[in-house]
Amino acid sequence: MNKLLEFGRKALFYARVLSGYEERRIRYFRLQLEKRVQQVQERKAAVNKVPEQLILSEVRRMVEEMQALNKKLEETEAAIEEYFKPLDGEAEIIMKMQLEREEQTSHMMMNALEEQAALQAAEAERNASMNQAANPETDPSEAEIMMKMGLGGEDTALKEMMKAMQEQVLHAKDDAENTESVNSIPKSTTTPKAS
Repeated sequence: MNKLLEFGRKALFYARVLSGYEERRIRYFRLQLEKRVQQVQERKAAVNKVPEQLILSEVRRMVEEMQALNKKLEETEAAIEEYFKPLDGEAEIIMKMQLEREEQTSHMMMNALEEQAALQAAEAERNASMNQAANPETDPSEAEIMMKMGLGGEDTALKEMMKAMQEQVLHAKDDAENTESVNSIPKSTTTPKAS
C-alpha cells in the first residue's frame, strides 16, 4: 500500500510538471520572494535616510538661528549708531569751537607780537636818534651799530616772549584735547538698553 501511495504521488507530480502547474507555482513563489526583498530594501533605504534627514534638519535649524543672531547684531549696531549720532555731532561742534578759539588766540598773539616789535623798533630808532643828537660827532654807521645793539637786547626779549606765548598755546591745546577726551565717550564701553 505504501508503494501504491508512493507511485500515486510520483504520478501526480509528473502530471503537475507536464501540465505546467509546478512551474507556475515556482514562478509565483519566486515573484513573492522578489517582492519581499524589494520591500525590505525600500525599508532599509528609508531607515538610512532618516538620520540624514535628521542631520539636515538640525543643520537648517542651526543656520536659521545664526541668521537670526546676525540680524539681531545688525539691529543692535544700528541702534548704537543712532544713539551716538547726537553725541558725535556735539563733539564735532565742540572741536570746531575749540579750533576757532585757538585760531583767534593765535591771531591775537601774532598781532600783539607785531605791535610789540613795532613799538620796540620805534623805541630803538628814538634811542638811536637821541644818541646821535647827544653825540653829533658819531658817524651814521656807529648809530646803526648802536641801534642794532639796542635791538639785540630787545631781540632776546622778543624771543623770550615768543617762547612764553608758544608755551601758552601748547597749554591751551592740551587743555582742549583733555576736554575733548573727557567729552568723547568710547563706543565700546557703553551698551544701549535692550528694549
